[in-house]
Amino acid sequence: MLEELKSLVSDAELHEECGVFGIFGVPDAANLTYYALHALQHRGQEGCGIVTVDNGTFRRVKGEGLVIEVFNERRLAELTGSMAIGHVRYAVGGIKGMENIQPFLFRHNTGDFAMAHNGSIVNYKQLRKEMEDNGSLFQSASDAEILAHLIKKGNFEAHSDRIHAIKEALNRMDGAFAFLIMTKNRIYACRDKYGLRPLALGRLNGGYVVASETCAFDVLGAEFIRDVEPGEIVTIDHHGIRSNFYAEPERHAMCAMEYIYFARPDSDIDGCNVHNYRKESGKILWEEAPCEADIVVGVPDSSLSAAMGYSEASGLPYEMGLIKNKYIGRTFIQPSQSMREKGVKMKLSAVKTIVKDKRVVLVDDSIVRGTTSLRIVRMLREAGAKEVHVRIASSPLVKPCYYGVDITSLDELISARHNVNQVCDIIGADTLAFLSKEGMLKAGRRSDLCCACFDGEYPTELYE
Repeated sequence: MLEELKSLVSDAELHEECGVFGIFGVPDAANLTYYALHALQHRGQEGCGIVTVDNGTFRRVKGEGLVIEVFNERRLAELTGSMAIGHVRYAVGGIKGMENIQPFLFRHNTGDFAMAHNGSIVNYKQLRKEMEDNGSLFQSASDAEILAHLIKKGNFEAHSDRIHAIKEALNRMDGAFAFLIMTKNRIYACRDKYGLRPLALGRLNGGYVVASETCAFDVLGAEFIRDVEPGEIVTIDHHGIRSNFYAEPERHAMCAMEYIYFARPDSDIDGCNVHNYRKESGKILWEEAPCEADIVVGVPDSSLSAAMGYSEASGLPYEMGLIKNKYIGRTFIQPSQSMREKGVKMKLSAVKTIVKDKRVVLVDDSIVRGTTSLRIVRMLREAGAKEVHVRIASSPLVKPCYYGVDITSLDELISARHNVNQVCDIIGADTLAFLSKEGMLKAGRRSDLCCACFDGEYPTELYE
């Protein structure tokens, strides 16, 4: 089993697809969008872009790389106007290229518009084939582009209210999504009817903002108003904000991984603070899987809140036994097994004086392939830890995700092929325990979450 695990060459970090931000009625919209995208950078580091509208003229800057790499003072100065949408991207499935970087900008005789998207359309292939068979030409491999084609293929006259075309288009799409659509006069903020992807609405300096996470509001000093509801389209223009529903809400099934891993701890999602959720999950994890140990250590960064909760509930001291190097580049190359091992140590290092001769409870948010867990357990033992007891603040990942999380096959998931005891042996821990599904719901005081990657209960039809 150990040799099987060693043969898996890629790092086992989870990735979420994208983050979106929109702003209406605020001067210097592009500069504010730039700062908001910085706050959302954790949701995508492979590309980003901003589109503004100034007196009906659309302007766009986009590129591959981090926000700070794509934008500078000169490029931001080109983006004039008091209305903008922005996007940060992670290339799910390895689909790269400038043509796939958002926001998309579409030119049409009924009016230009721009679009940014977070999530995944599960019936995309069927819709795209239908549109191509009817003469549509696609410029990207992104499933977000299908919405533009559906809007423009709708049976509506040029003078008709665009909201009707958007409603009809969204009703043909199935999956997890948060869309921002910007015309020359307004922004439409749309959320899937299952509530799988987050989208929040705020107020800033007499205008409005909308974002994947509220942490983008905090950096601007914006006031949170509310979350966009499942199945809702919020129209933002000079009239203020108006609400339409393209579909009845089916569920409030927020992706559990938003709370567990993806979102920043200072964000509030569907009325629940992410740090509080993770801390509470750590407390429940102690109740479900107590351990005799000396210290609690969290894996930086997303697991620190859960480790604090485990420590608080157990009475065991919380220690910084692992330190993350925040200056490792996102393109760090690991061409060989020995280089990969050194790469892990460059990203993460154990504090020997803290863990030496200690029985350590290692709290992490999830186990994907198991490669990272194996290396961290080994690192702690090499630093002198007497015992390493691994506690995971989520259930075992056993199914692929089709809603924008980069887990596409069972081969990527160690828990899909091995039980808890086998995984414990593979990663070299003394003991291993996972949080129950009931514990994940209880941590957020929620009756519903999308836990499909944990239990295989998918909210939508899967088509293919």
